[in-house]
Amino acid sequence: MDLKRRDLLEALGLASIGLAGRTVSKEHDLSFVTQAAATPGVGSAVNYTDDVIYQIITDRFRNGDASNDPSGELYSSDCSDLRKYCGGDWQGITDRIRDGYLTDLGITAVWISPPFENITAVDSDTGASYHGYWSRDFKTPNPFFGGMAAFDELVSVAHDNGIKIIIDFVPNHTSPSTDDGELEDGALYDNGDYVAAYSDDPNDYFHHNGGTDYSTYEDGIYRNLYDLADLDHQETFIDQYLKDAIKQWLDRGIDGIRVDAVAHMPPLWQKTLLDTIYDHKPVFTFGEWFLGADEHDQRYYDFSNDSGMGLLDFRFGHEIRQVLRDFTDDWYGFWDVLEETAAEHDQVTDQLPFIDNHDMERFTVSDGAVNTDMALAVLLTSRGTPTIYYGTEQYLQGTSDPDNRRPMPSFDTTTTAYTVISKLASLRRSNPALAYGDTQQRWINSDVLFYERGFGDNVVLVGINRSQTEYPISGLSTDLPEGTYADRLDGALDGFSTTVNNDGSIGAFDIGPQTVGVWEHTGNTSTPTLGHVGPTMGRTDHTVTIDGRGFGSTTGSVQFGSTNAPVNAWSDAQIQATVPSVAAGYHDVTVTDANGVQSNAFDGFEVLTAEQVSVRFVVEDATTDTGENVYLVGNVHELGEWDTARAVGPFFNQVVHQYPDWYYDSNVPAGTTLEFKFIKIDETGAVTWESGSNRQYTTPTSGTDEYVGTWK
Repeated sequence: MDLKRRDLLEALGLASIGLAGRTVSKEHDLSFVTQAAATPGVGSAVNYTDDVIYQIITDRFRNGDASNDPSGELYSSDCSDLRKYCGGDWQGITDRIRDGYLTDLGITAVWISPPFENITAVDSDTGASYHGYWSRDFKTPNPFFGGMAAFDELVSVAHDNGIKIIIDFVPNHTSPSTDDGELEDGALYDNGDYVAAYSDDPNDYFHHNGGTDYSTYEDGIYRNLYDLADLDHQETFIDQYLKDAIKQWLDRGIDGIRVDAVAHMPPLWQKTLLDTIYDHKPVFTFGEWFLGADEHDQRYYDFSNDSGMGLLDFRFGHEIRQVLRDFTDDWYGFWDVLEETAAEHDQVTDQLPFIDNHDMERFTVSDGAVNTDMALAVLLTSRGTPTIYYGTEQYLQGTSDPDNRRPMPSFDTTTTAYTVISKLASLRRSNPALAYGDTQQRWINSDVLFYERGFGDNVVLVGINRSQTEYPISGLSTDLPEGTYADRLDGALDGFSTTVNNDGSIGAFDIGPQTVGVWEHTGNTSTPTLGHVGPTMGRTDHTVTIDGRGFGSTTGSVQFGSTNAPVNAWSDAQIQATVPSVAAGYHDVTVTDANGVQSNAFDGFEVLTAEQVSVRFVVEDATTDTGENVYLVGNVHELGEWDTARAVGPFFNQVVHQYPDWYYDSNVPAGTTLEFKFIKIDETGAVTWESGSNRQYTTPTSGTDEYVGTWK
């Protein structure tokens, strides 16, 4: 799926990366766009491309209601013990929305800590569950953050102020099960009723395979992370419990979901989770697949493209830290990452770049405020949805957990970082080049980078000099039309006005040390151009939202391949359509305006066969040669439709079952009779089919199941 017109760009010789062709544009303020299937005043529930997300550790932001503070050893009233609760709550966030701190900052989405009830025991080494990641009841609110009434008020006030609420969802595990018994043994509750614990688990709701050593993908999925009690998603109760829980929170009005630890759960079970979400109430959903600095993992990209959710952009996050914090890399390395991620992600605008978060050291270091300012400017003008960690605008410092989770030091609205965020957040909403645009390199050396975002005739040019030395710039060209442009940061980072000649050139000039300038033009067009499609998968009769520009005010048509889709809402910048009755598989989505002009295509919207359930397929006694792996292929889209290039796998054979037995948890259509075979594929791509007739199996209408067969 790629909205870029690569053939056109290559023919023009443009070194550009991003989302859409650079041939048309339209000036429109998103504030009046019809937002069907979204909360009034908040914006699209599935498109966050012009949003700015603010990540909050709820306990560390602000104590708005002392009556819900913990007591005893759970609580550190002055937050001198960062491993205990410090009193922050939902009321504190609500107050900072009401008083304008977050709205004036330009924040349009707030990502809060997991809202679920957590354990109340305290570990002498790791402390309390102030962070929210040690859930024991996914259907009950954390009382130390406030009751459900306080949560509902947060959502309501946020919506009244044009802010979306994202919750952190932690379906991988409950809490630690420790040998010393200081905590609660991973206990799980269902709306107040005890279900099981790690050492009291007669129904095997947890994996009991020991802790992972991270040696293989399989090992990280089916063993415990550290000592966290790892939930078994193939158990029907757990599968249904987690899906029921997230539907409950969706019904409370949340606008987005961040899924924790997606690299440590069966990837295709997660696809059934996304199918549940998109069927119940489609909202933007993104996952955390942690990558280390300079780490490239193809599974990370494969998951992004196949799961139906976006990802936190760790490739971007680590690289911007290397360039502007640690100075272990330069702009050439940064550009390489931009090119890589644009090529690997099917829809790169669904990724979430950041400069720091709760799992890494704070970006700001001593005497490093200006570096933070520069990094924020790059973040807020880059592709994807920028995500800002609370306190970064106050230059909050800190090393590793929990030092990187200090209390909010102040709510100063005069810091340079606050100004940079506010001005560029506004620009993201007013100029669609930042929401949807390609990224084109205009001038580069180790210390200086000029890049341009373009969507049709909408253009944003950014120049940055990270060094403490002035640099002469010559030979710079741009797609900005002829004219003089003021710095959109109003000189906050020493930017300046620039003049563009009629041939697109900019005369020689010097860019000062540690300087960032941003210049922009908003264009006009009547030609339809797609910028974003969401969700990127669904079933027949699900709603899909198409964003862009130039659709016109008169309703045209939407096509899935050659099939017209019912149109539910139409405006110049957004369309709501229903997935038509087409064959399951991948379909190009296009828009044709009322004048018969067709847009560029979104390549590869995935139409699912039916409601998805998770089934574990096990094949026994499948011996293989070195380099061979076992896969599954069958007669439905989810099993590749007999195309071995789309076979499910490779299967696992170490943890739940051991070689020569193999297994894999797959998403398949519910209540469907499948025909399939197991196959072996070697490292050259050669395929060995098992013998005999096709296997047959009817999937459950709900829940999970397991199929076991012997290699034929």
